[in-house]
Amino acid sequence: MTAQQLVRRWAWLGTFAIGAALYLLVLGVLRDTGNPNLFPTMILLGALVVPLTFVTFAAGRSGTWLIDGPTLGGCLLFGGVVGVVVAGLLEYDTMRRLGTVPMVAVGLIEEGAKLLVPVVLVVFAHRRYRSIGSGIVIGVAVGTGFAVLETMGYAFVALIQSGGNVGAAEETLLVRGLLAPAGHAAWTGLSCWGLWWLATSPSGKRFLHFLGMYALAVALHTAWDGIGGYLTYAIVGVISIGLLLVGLRQAQGLDNSVTKH
Repeated sequence: MTAQQLVRRWAWLGTFAIGAALYLLVLGVLRDTGNPNLFPTMILLGALVVPLTFVTFAAGRSGTWLIDGPTLGGCLLFGGVVGVVVAGLLEYDTMRRLGTVPMVAVGLIEEGAKLLVPVVLVVFAHRRYRSIGSGIVIGVAVGTGFAVLETMGYAFVALIQSGGNVGAAEETLLVRGLLAPAGHAAWTGLSCWGLWWLATSPSGKRFLHFLGMYALAVALHTAWDGIGGYLTYAIVGVISIGLLLVGLRQAQGLDNSVTKH
């Protein structure tokens, strides 16, 4: 393993250490001064640190074809924003028609909305990001962007409803931030595993494989939201991250075999 590969593989530790230090610094100053101008910074860092660490972890295990920082950042930002906006609009329309949004509908809508940016990349930039490992990491980045924006929204609501209680927002950030890699990030990574598998060699069988991976992501999402509870989160999280790691390992093996030939 080269020095560059070693740095990539363990960069997530540095990402977490720096991010956590910055968050604790902001939180400490906020508690000491009570300056409300620091609330947005606290919410942003609290929602971002763990999910971004997971993106860095996945990127370090994505195989031989690297994804540059601007692409990952763009997927995280634009994928997250597009996903949140489209999902919010569709869920609003569903609620207006049905009076409620069934949990399976939430899974279908949100997992579909998060695929919009990856589909665009497959159509217009697949030659550049042609490895399956790259596709999985792009999915993780998009899912992470979605999760971060969603967590920021929940933390802001908790802050307002608690009358400015920093502890309420901090608890929301801690729980949702820690769970984000096992949720949206992993589910979108799984869907993109199927999507890039299809894009590398389109066929009816691979299309069914993609639909199966998307259905799996929806099922995991529905179980997470519909059943709830820490036991459910633990079981669904282990399945989600476990399958994602299998996908990354498989993709890395395929990429290495291509490089040797």
